[in-house]
Amino acid sequence: MEDKTLDVVLDVKVKVTVQLGSCQLPMREVLELTSGTVIQLNQQASDPVGLYVNDKLIAYGEVVVVEDSFGIKITELVGTKAT
Repeated sequence: MEDKTLDVVLDVKVKVTVQLGSCQLPMREVLELTSGTVIQLNQQASDPVGLYVNDKLIAYGEVVVVEDSFGIKITELVGTKAT
């Protein structure tokens, strides 16, 4: 009976987000943004990115390019240490 109960939720769609970094800007600077503006984030290029499911951090990873698209290679699940 447990397997059938789990099957009900396995196809439920969840929002998956990768966060590359963030910053805080005064509204004045936000209103001055134009095409070509570069915004410096609070994260180094070598830092792992965060993988969120429904706004909850679940893993860290590295950005990769797959054909012409971006992807993420999981390097560590939250609560575990990668070896």
